[in-house]
Amino acid sequence: MKQKYLSGWIKGILTVMGVCGAVMYLFVLPLFGREMQEMYPEYACAYLPWLIFLWLSGIPCFMTLFYGWRIASNIGKDQSFSMQNAVLLKRIAVLAAADALFFFLGNLVFAVINWSSPGIMLMSLGVDFAGVAVSIAAAVLSHLVQKAAALQEQSDLTI
Repeated sequence: MKQKYLSGWIKGILTVMGVCGAVMYLFVLPLFGREMQEMYPEYACAYLPWLIFLWLSGIPCFMTLFYGWRIASNIGKDQSFSMQNAVLLKRIAVLAAADALFFFLGNLVFAVINWSSPGIMLMSLGVDFAGVAVSIAAAVLSHLVQKAAALQEQSDLTI
């Protein structure tokens, strides 16, 4: 597969993910929150704090898409194994880990002040697990890309 073609596919997927994320954060979550307010009036006062918390948790997700776009651009320039990509993957790993920790602690705070239910806490653990998995995968990829970039640099110097 040619590098430009692969880069185009990655950018297309990232664009779709960004649009889906924007729809989710801007339309679906507020609507879901309104429905939860009606179904569970005892949590009605927590609507706005939860919405702000969820919006804040989305910031690292969109930053990750931006870094992914930069990686895709480097792939299109035939710089797949570069130190810049290794650094970008490391940033993605840190963002994912920080977001998972923020999400876990936020849910814990909401549970302590009784603005959350046990079901929400259990579902949030799945989100936390996914964040940690993305963080680990990005860290491993960063390490491998860094090693490949060093090997490629050595190879370029010997030729």
